[in-house]
Amino acid sequence: MIQGEAVWNFTIMFLSLWNYLNNTDEDYEKYKCLSFDEKALKNDGYILPFGDSPLDGEALGESVYMNLINNAKDYIYINTPYLILDHEMTVALSLAAKRGVDVKIVTPFIPDKAYVHTVTRSYYKALIESGVKIYEYTPGFIHAKSIVVDDDFAIIGTINLDYRSLYLHFECAVWMYKTSSILDIKGDFINTLKKCKFIDLDQYRNLPWYKKVMALFLRVFAPLM
Repeated sequence: MIQGEAVWNFTIMFLSLWNYLNNTDEDYEKYKCLSFDEKALKNDGYILPFGDSPLDGEALGESVYMNLINNAKDYIYINTPYLILDHEMTVALSLAAKRGVDVKIVTPFIPDKAYVHTVTRSYYKALIESGVKIYEYTPGFIHAKSIVVDDDFAIIGTINLDYRSLYLHFECAVWMYKTSSILDIKGDFINTLKKCKFIDLDQYRNLPWYKKVMALFLRVFAPLM
């Protein structure tokens, strides 16, 4: 549970969206909690809730993810329901794997949208060839959106690794550094892997030809997904 001053970030995110949708100018300060017992809060690393808006011209969600990926030294574990990447993100993940970072990505085996799943799978080949390990969660659709890096950093929130989420949607997430929750997130990811199917190049190559053609066609519309 998030306590303390970090909660104020969520309050501001909500009120700023409220003001935008209702064309109002709500006074944020009157909603601020003026006092809380800092000594009563456990000092457990650092957390920073943040919001990403399509209105400010800054792809903050992608920038935060890219920073973690580019600076990873040991491992990168990602849960995402959709994997529709731009060139920069694809290169960053590929280079991380090539420099020896253990990059694992979990996506759903059972999709909620068949066409999006088809496009997601079209990104597997380039990533796998670079050394990225892809897994599909077999019990059902996985809607978790998280990244954990080197036991030091993690992000959990609403951000999917697709164009709509990174560039077109209002999103929010929590950036974490050196909190005990990071090891919990890592443990959950490892437990999730036990219910996943590992995807290798042979499995990708054995996809029916028409699915590969369909994937290439649908990738034209990737910026809308």
